[in-house]
Amino acid sequence: MGSEDRYSRQVRFAGIGAAGQEKLRSARVVVIGLGALGTVTADQIVRAGIGYVRLVDRDFVELSNLQRQSLFDEDDVRAALPKAVAAESKLRRINSSVEIQAVVDDVNPTNVEDYIEDVDLVLDALDNFETRFVVNDACARRGKPWIYSAAVGSYGLVMPVIPGASPCLRCLLGGLPAPGTSQTCESAGVIAPITHTIASMQVVEALKFLTGNLKAGEIRLTTYDIWKQRFHRINVGTESMSTCPVCSEGKYEYLNGNPLRTITLCGRNAVQLIPGVKGEIDFARLSQSIGVFGAVQFNEFLLRCSAPPYELTLFKDGRAIIKGTEEAGVARSLYSKMVGL
Repeated sequence: MGSEDRYSRQVRFAGIGAAGQEKLRSARVVVIGLGALGTVTADQIVRAGIGYVRLVDRDFVELSNLQRQSLFDEDDVRAALPKAVAAESKLRRINSSVEIQAVVDDVNPTNVEDYIEDVDLVLDALDNFETRFVVNDACARRGKPWIYSAAVGSYGLVMPVIPGASPCLRCLLGGLPAPGTSQTCESAGVIAPITHTIASMQVVEALKFLTGNLKAGEIRLTTYDIWKQRFHRINVGTESMSTCPVCSEGKYEYLNGNPLRTITLCGRNAVQLIPGVKGEIDFARLSQSIGVFGAVQFNEFLLRCSAPPYELTLFKDGRAIIKGTEEAGVARSLYSKMVGL
């Protein structure tokens, strides 16, 4: 299959052209998060012919994902595949000329720079602010452009960040929102049209940046409520950079903090736990002892134990997702009892 025919319609678009397509072919991009936003973003950039795409996600495919996460299907649910693995399989069949790397891992202060250091652009498709602020710090320290995106309910937003030239996430928000002040998929739900629209807007900004068509002075925060059909372009203003601890002082408080130990997962009634020390868990051995808590199944990627009203999903490095609670203390206790600390 010739690349000329594959990308012919894209090359004919004046904003890209043959020279822009060549820039895309040589570009390296990482997508962090493969939920509703990330699956659409990854699908579109692979179809666009970006040469190297790294996919990083901590989670596995569930039935409730299929309403909006367009790279997955019921076979992925039945196989209990990690999202990165399932996405890589689909994307390789879409465009075999793109180099795709799937990484099943949680992005946190200890590893984020490893995942962004050799790419040209970072695409945020995360579901929590904690990790976004870690990404913001890491990109600022490494001088890596990134594109912030988020969606909940029928509302979403997108903002490119070019370190040193345009406002960052700290400029925009100041710091982490207080608990209970931000809507989540759990409280507000989410519909597929907004996640697909916001992801498409993110990809447009990515294509503009990678082809040399995104100017720092033109960057805006773009918001859209697809239910109410309300669209806004907001000038954050570079004056915010002079008082931002990241942009003006080079303070990376979230990057230099302790690794994230617990995260409440959006719309999941679940908590992720990240051990301080990672190892390689022997699922065959553990399945014999953990079986006293409930039914166990495992594959080469993860082990799952159903212990109503809870369900534990354990990954090879010791990271776990405990479903059935949003209380970090309950999750830690269950982990201690079922896996050991």
